[in-house]
Amino acid sequence: MSLSNYIDYVILPILAVSLLLVFIRLFKGPTTVDRVIALDLLITIGVGVITVYSISTRKPILMDTGMILALIAFLGTIAFSYYLERRRKND
Repeated sequence: MSLSNYIDYVILPILAVSLLLVFIRLFKGPTTVDRVIALDLLITIGVGVITVYSISTRKPILMDTGMILALIAFLGTIAFSYYLERRRKND
């Protein structure tokens, strides 16, 4: 089994199923925290898709895009955590 077949028949279907499950959690999430975590996970899966696409097309420049997206997702999660902590202190 070559890398191209492995990407097409194993990795991409797993990422697609995980995207579907995360979208369900994003729309059904009972609390705001669940939705924010689902959004963060959605971005992380997006980074995985970009990485797989970069590997399959042999374009390493897309790895930079994935790293920037991951950094933005991380900073967004930190900002939301800071907001929740400040809100708890004010209440």
